Amino acid sequence: MLRELVSARRVLFLGGKGGVGKTTTASAIALDQSRAGRRVLLVSTDPAHNLGHLWGTAVGPTPTPLAERLDGIEIDPDAAAAAHLEAVGQTLHELMPEHLRGEVDRYLRLSAASPGAHEAAMLERIAELVDTGMRDYDLVVFDTAPSGHTARLMSLPEAMGQWTEALLDNRRRSDRFGEALRGLGAGVVGADDDSPRDQRERRDQRIRHILFERRDKLERLRTTLADGGTTAFVIALAAERLPVLETIELRGQLADSGVGVAALVVNKRSPADGGELLAARHEMEEGWMRRLRDEVGALPIVETPLLAAEPVGAEALAGFAAHLLGDR
Repeated sequence: MLRELVSARRVLFLGGKGGVGKTTTASAIALDQSRAGRRVLLVSTDPAHNLGHLWGTAVGPTPTPLAERLDGIEIDPDAAAAAHLEAVGQTLHELMPEHLRGEVDRYLRLSAASPGAHEAAMLERIAELVDTGMRDYDLVVFDTAPSGHTARLMSLPEAMGQWTEALLDNRRRSDRFGEALRGLGAGVVGADDDSPRDQRERRDQRIRHILFERRDKLERLRTTLADGGTTAFVIALAAERLPVLETIELRGQLADSGVGVAALVVNKRSPADGGELLAARHEMEEGWMRRLRDEVGALPIVETPLLAAEPVGAEALAGFAAHLLGDR
């Protein structure tokens, strides 16, 4: 069931509480799809990166080969925020007069420490990777940060899109006001092609171009996230109190952002016949599985067993994929 769901999509997000096997699940799915002949990009957005540890190789901000037809990327939130602010700074320095550069630098220093700066930078990077990933790969798999971070990220395209549209509306009103003044003869300084007015118009055109470009990028991401035929969001969890309750909450938050959950993966299920301790845990887990099923209705749920060892490396991940995707 899960293989069919993933095979029909171009983008897959794996979310859920920390420590429930998101990275392992994302890696197993990515490996399975690459072995099926698809070109796959596996992206970790979790600040506590485990991708490199799981695959036994260094993974950085640019595509790193993990297996045949499978590349991996780890997004460093601090580096992404720094790169984002550097790009913004370069643009502002181009647009603003020389005497205001000190103010620009002060604004950037304050922005680096402002709430939401990392989230905005991460969103921009995710939007870029969705665009380039769908161009260069058959499937992009995102191993996301723990639930709270993920819910905020999924809600940002709508909020930032509205904010950018508001900025564009302000620019349009300003343009109309300027045109009205020029129609009355205000601000006319002659035919000099490099007059202050011409410089302002060139700057304003550049600002409009940047805002339109940003709006279009966020709109593409928002459309992709909401398109169930292109994108699937899968939540990984354990059959325990906190992961189950957090999953129920995350599903609701994603729905509020227009993102539907396609399936759930319950990892590390204790066996019923593994001795008294594991049998007791299995019974406890069954109670939370009943609560989960009551809350999510007909939503597909995949369960994987508690394994004797962590699946580290390609072959171990392939073995885990067999449990995950129904081959065992």
